[in-house]
Amino acid sequence: MPAMNSNPASSTSAPAGNDRAEGVAASSPTFSPLYRQIKALITQGLESGEWKPGEMIPSEVELAGRYKVSQGTVRKAIDELAADNLLVRRQGKGTFVATHNEDRVQFRFLRLLPDDGGSLGHDSRLVECRRLRAPAEIARQLELKPADPAVLIRRVLEFERTPTVFDEIWLPGAMFKGLTLERLAGYEGPLYAMFETDFGTRMIRASEKIRAVAADPAVAELLKVETGFPLLSVDRVSYTYGDKPVEVRRGWYVTTRFFYQNDLS
Repeated sequence: MPAMNSNPASSTSAPAGNDRAEGVAASSPTFSPLYRQIKALITQGLESGEWKPGEMIPSEVELAGRYKVSQGTVRKAIDELAADNLLVRRQGKGTFVATHNEDRVQFRFLRLLPDDGGSLGHDSRLVECRRLRAPAEIARQLELKPADPAVLIRRVLEFERTPTVFDEIWLPGAMFKGLTLERLAGYEGPLYAMFETDFGTRMIRASEKIRAVAADPAVAELLKVETGFPLLSVDRVSYTYGDKPVEVRRGWYVTTRFFYQNDLS
């Protein structure tokens, strides 16, 4: 790793300034604290696959030497990446790249909790998976061109053998080549874990819109409720590194025995 350059805009290998200074990008008047520059560099390593999901990243001392900054600066950057659920600290072992296969991450995007505080274990029943041209609104949200292919997945989540969630999931076709109903059915584990391990696409964050709706006949049949039954509708756009949208999902939730929890900070 070459020595740090005084202008971060001229080099992606090291941040600018020292531990008390703030780097200034030549193309922007916005100041960036040094630890945030280190955070960006580590994120670049995650995005490029230098450190894969589940792997341990170098120690704080090693990263401090690599980026020519103090260990404290690296620690602050890693603290933020851990808070963002991109890294996981394991006492006495080190810091690892987070993966959707971990129990603590599996349910980060499933905010449904049982009223009685019981288990969130569920079964997934696939309804369909096919490639087609996305509707205009879906294409816009996924930043697809009009002729670009998309993958549509429909599934029902059953809790204690009771249909509770119906998901309609849209994915960019170019990123998910080879995704079929048979491949989905043969995978044991969370859907996002499959996207991560088999297609190299990690869901980093999501934006959701929630509203109350009445079940239409098709959704009511899948969830085994009456037409017009009150449901919770959750529209989600999920993003990977670089804030690139990679999933549009609409879920219909039966909340007679569950509630939707979202922690605010």
